[in-house]
Amino acid sequence: MGMNSHPRSSSSSSSSVGTDALEPADALCHIVPRDFAENRARLGRENFTHVLNCAHSSRRGNDFYSGMGITYLGIEAHDSPAYDMSVNFNTGAEFIHNALRTGGKILVHCHVGVSRSASIVLAYLMLKHNMTLVEAINTVKKGRGIIPNRGFLRQLIDLHVKLYGYRS
Repeated sequence: MGMNSHPRSSSSSSSSVGTDALEPADALCHIVPRDFAENRARLGRENFTHVLNCAHSSRRGNDFYSGMGITYLGIEAHDSPAYDMSVNFNTGAEFIHNALRTGGKILVHCHVGVSRSASIVLAYLMLKHNMTLVEAINTVKKGRGIIPNRGFLRQLIDLHVKLYGYRS
């Protein structure tokens, strides 16, 4: 999901989030190559201002983006159904929201780009664009194949129930 208003698709594995006008319908996936987040030159050419790494490892420092004008947030999430990803929903949604409302362009990624990062983007759409879980999934799937693991999906359903009071 990039700053573009139109979805693009590919078989690559990371995605970025963004909109020009912060309209929910424009928050579509723009797919970038898997190694995109580790390609400083390409990140600079594409004018990313923020990176949200949903597979952050404390063994690798945040210094990779220093000197690039990129604001970084790392979430040490495990792609396991037992991992409580919901503790990161608000933090991730706020980070994405703040990047976009200031005119930034954000790359949200994890290792494969279909479970952890997708779950955070879905939570963002639900929390900041008042989408139901089904609406968020349909929005993201327009430009990106996603497969949140069953634990993350359960947590997103719980978020939906918390926001809307019912399961759909």
